[in-house]
Amino acid sequence: MVTKKLALKKKSYEAGKIVSLLKKNGASVAVAESITAGGLAERITEVPGASDVFIGGVVAYSDAMKTALLSVPKRLITKHTAVSEEVAIAMAQGTREITKATYAIATTGVAGPGTAYGQKPGTVWVAIASKKQTQTIALALAGDRETVRNATITSAIAAFERILLS
Repeated sequence: MVTKKLALKKKSYEAGKIVSLLKKNGASVAVAESITAGGLAERITEVPGASDVFIGGVVAYSDAMKTALLSVPKRLITKHTAVSEEVAIAMAQGTREITKATYAIATTGVAGPGTAYGQKPGTVWVAIASKKQTQTIALALAGDRETVRNATITSAIAAFERILLS
């Protein structure tokens, strides 16, 4: 399994494009959400025809749920905290294994207004797993809670689109 970091270019991204690309490729996606609390699944399933490619998702807001539902090793959370690249990767890989989806997208971070795990609001990790590799992006976002969560969803969709187009 290879892990690599993605860089984002500024562009408008829509969930409709990823649904179309997944259909075209005969692929599927599932999500594991912490910071976005179901918002990523909602954004994807707002697209007509998403049921052809969207397997499902898990909102694992607490550390206990990340461990119990997604098989994130407790030692990773203890060593790196839930707001880390390592935990985002484990969330994505665990979700892909559980759902058998072609891809899994995971989001973890701090929406604010206060700090969590010693991390400032706007600190976010997104991981996208496939059978061959897991790619990650680190985000340092600004704004209120809603802005950070929406920017995380948009960034996850953008990163996933880039993967599907590569």
